[in-house]
Amino acid sequence: MLLESFPVGPLACNCTLLGDEERHEAIVVDPGAEIARIHRRLSELGLALKQIIVTHAHIDHVGGALKLKRLTGAPIYLNAADLPLLQSMELQASWIGVPAPEVAPPDAGLDDGQTVGLDRYPAQVLHTPGHTQGSVCLHFAPLNLLIAGDTLFAGSIGRTDLPGGNFEQILDSLHNRLMALPDETRILPGHGPETTIGAERRGNPFLQNR
Repeated sequence: MLLESFPVGPLACNCTLLGDEERHEAIVVDPGAEIARIHRRLSELGLALKQIIVTHAHIDHVGGALKLKRLTGAPIYLNAADLPLLQSMELQASWIGVPAPEVAPPDAGLDDGQTVGLDRYPAQVLHTPGHTQGSVCLHFAPLNLLIAGDTLFAGSIGRTDLPGGNFEQILDSLHNRLMALPDETRILPGHGPETTIGAERRGNPFLQNR
């Protein structure tokens, strides 16, 4: 298995590339920007892109998805509850002062319990609303790995003051979905450094006293 996670774009969204070097295929999660860089890395590794998975439809996570699809032919996956956000790129772009990227409806949904990813490295979709209504995490149980989008960060959680956000809802998602995972689960968040479920259970202030 090949796993690379690196920040892209002005908001430093963590884009993750997970590849199967034996079968020469990969998925990319949250290609928010710097698509030429992402595409070049896939080419360097000799990997065919099978899926583009977007954890939620904020501009910094979805902004480059359509461009990457056009370069590779890979389908885009997004939870349907975030379609209203996908249609608000002009507004989102105005928040951070960048041009609005071109977007299009996803090719497939990301429903709770759905299996996505590669044949040898499958992930279960965990619908974790709160940061947005369509926010999802990807749990690669055999790898003890969670790609958490903006639901959970090292020492913090996703903001809930933007359209579609709900503080009580994200706390419910965190406590009832993510804290049910084993402590040793490695977390790749949507921004910032990686962490583990155990570290967040012990030290994240949003996960105490509930």
